[in-house]
Amino acid sequence: MYKTGRQRYEKGGGAIFYPTEIEIEVETEEEESLSVKSKNGRVKNQKIDKETDTVKNVKTVKIVFRKALMCDVKSLYKLFLEYSNAGEMLPRSMSDIYTHLRDFYIAEIECETEKGNENLNGIDSKKVSSGCEPEVIGACALAIVWENLAEIRSLAVKKPYTRKLIGTELIKKCVEEAKFFKINNIFALTYKPQFFQKSGFNVIDKSELPHKIWSDCINCVKFPDCDETAVMLKI
Repeated sequence: MYKTGRQRYEKGGGAIFYPTEIEIEVETEEEESLSVKSKNGRVKNQKIDKETDTVKNVKTVKIVFRKALMCDVKSLYKLFLEYSNAGEMLPRSMSDIYTHLRDFYIAEIECETEKGNENLNGIDSKKVSSGCEPEVIGACALAIVWENLAEIRSLAVKKPYTRKLIGTELIKKCVEEAKFFKINNIFALTYKPQFFQKSGFNVIDKSELPHKIWSDCINCVKFPDCDETAVMLKI
């Protein structure tokens, strides 16, 4: 066991707060100027939609996972509003997001950059931004509820980017943070328990969460007729 908090942080625990990234493929209507044909005659950056029998362009984008910043609040509010309007999440006010901002991890699409021309000394100039703004496409929060108990809240991913492991990566970040704080029990209330089960969670009875029920849930508009499923991960 590390002697001090600083030693523990520097020995690797603090690395959980560093940004991580993955690459995913997304469909786009943009024309790709550099397309390479495969043996069957179809370009490699295209795929055929089996339902409509149409060709769709596909490009690879980088998704960055990091702690939320103050500039992300409005994007988080819009993302949660989309889910709450669809009845898939309880609404969160702007004030509530500001208050709990430090709980959130976000997933954002990193802007494309391109290298400048080499200068006379043969050194590449600075990368030039394409002019776009990073887009927040997913979020998830880890809230400490009680001794040795934390909750994953407000997991949301924009619809065009679902089923691309983004939600799974956000859960993974929260689990890593729970381990850092020596929390062994992580739960969530969800409409999609099957998704959490893929990350090792098990369905439990809500009666196993008394502190949650009498602190937050009692103020919920759906209390006591909650239609969400409780899931728990023990690490």
